[in-house]
Amino acid sequence: QVQLVESGGGLVQAGGSLRLSCACSGCTVGSYAMGWFRQAPGKEREFVATINWNGGSTSYADSVKGRFAVSRDNAKNTMYLQMISLKPEDTAVYYCAAVRTLPWVTPTGNYDYWGQGTQVTVSS
Repeated sequence: QVQLVESGGGLVQAGGSLRLSCACSGCTVGSYAMGWFRQAPGKEREFVATINWNGGSTSYADSVKGRFAVSRDNAKNTMYLQMISLKPEDTAVYYCAAVRTLPWVTPTGNYDYWGQGTQVTVSS
């Protein structure tokens, strides 16, 4: 049973930074890719970033490249999203997700497990 819990969201001014965390229980057996998605009010959920099982490969949405960095610590079963130079358009509920897959894969969709989400609000 895989369970994901996000934390670290909050209110920040434009240009500021935040670090989100996603703790995964049940991700210790097999190789799980993990990802971050976000959903703004009135919009569909969109892909933000993904990281493969051992953290050696990552992928980002164009809108966050150069500003967001995804990482993971498998010893702590935790994934992170470091966000800098935040913009008001980054305001959304951020979700982490996990999927059991081949070790080198960095999927941008078709995840099986989802967290409950954490709110990020960037004021102008």
